[in-house]
Amino acid sequence: MTGFGKVTAELPDKKVTVEIKSLNSKQLDLSVRIPAVYREREMQLRNELLQRLERGKVDLNINVEYIGRDTSARINAAAVAGYYEQIHELAGRLGVPEPTDWFATLLRLPETVRSEAGEVSEAEWQAVHGAVSEAVTRLIDFRTQEGAMLRRVFEQKIGIIGDLLREVDPYEQERVEKIRSRLTENLKKISEVEYDRNRLEQELIYYLEKLDINEEKDRLANHLNYFLRTLDSEHGQGKKLGFIAQEIGREINTLGSKSNHAEMQIIVVRMKDVLEQIKEQILNVL
Repeated sequence: MTGFGKVTAELPDKKVTVEIKSLNSKQLDLSVRIPAVYREREMQLRNELLQRLERGKVDLNINVEYIGRDTSARINAAAVAGYYEQIHELAGRLGVPEPTDWFATLLRLPETVRSEAGEVSEAEWQAVHGAVSEAVTRLIDFRTQEGAMLRRVFEQKIGIIGDLLREVDPYEQERVEKIRSRLTENLKKISEVEYDRNRLEQELIYYLEKLDINEEKDRLANHLNYFLRTLDSEHGQGKKLGFIAQEIGREINTLGSKSNHAEMQIIVVRMKDVLEQIKEQILNVL
C-alpha cells in the first residue's frame, strides 16, 4: 500500500512539481495541497485518486515555481508592516532581542504572501493534470513492485506453516497411545476399585475423539490453500487476506489446545510466530 511518485511539468513561465505518497490505511485517507489557482479542479483530482488508488493514507502536493519575473504571488505590505510593529513592541516589552533576519521571519507569518488566482488556460491545466496522472502511475508502479515482493513473502510464510503442519503427523499417533497408556496405568494403581472394562473402553474412545485433530488439520490446510488462491485475484484483497489469516489463527489455536503433547505444542508456537509475521505484512496489502 506504500508508494511514492514525483513528476515535474515545465511550462513557459513556471515549473510545476507534483509529489504523491501513500502509507497504510484501512480506507482512502486523502490529503491534497495545491495552489489556489488550481483549487477549482481539486474535486476532479480527488475523484480520480479515489478511483485509481482505492486505499491508503495519500498525500498529494502540487508546488509551483515561477521561472520569469511575472508571478501571481503578492506580498501583503500592510500585513508585513503590522507584524513588524507588533514584534518590535513585544520585544521591547519583554526585553528579548529582535530578529536578525526580519524578512525571513515576517514572510513566514500568515497572510503576508497572497496568491492572486487568475484564469488557468486549458493547455496549462492539461500539463498539470498530466503530471498528476503520471505521478499516480509511478506510485501505482511502486505499489506493484512492493506487492510482488509481498507475494513472495506470503508464499514463503504459508509454505512454512504447511511444513510445520506436516511435522505434526509423526507425533499424533504417539500422543494417542501415550494418553491411553497413562489412563490405563493409573487405573491399575487403584487395585481396590472395580470397573467395567467395556465401559472404560467406550469412555476412552470418547475422550480420545475429543482430542482428535484431523478436522483441524484439514481445515488449516484448506485455509492455507485459500490464502494462496486469493493472492491471484486482480483487485485489492487485503481485507479478505486478513479474514483468512484470522481463520488460520483459530485452527492453530485449536491444535494447540487439543495437542496435549510437548513437541506438538512447540510446533504450534512456531506456527503462531509465522502467522504474526503474515498479519503484519497484510497491513501493506490493498
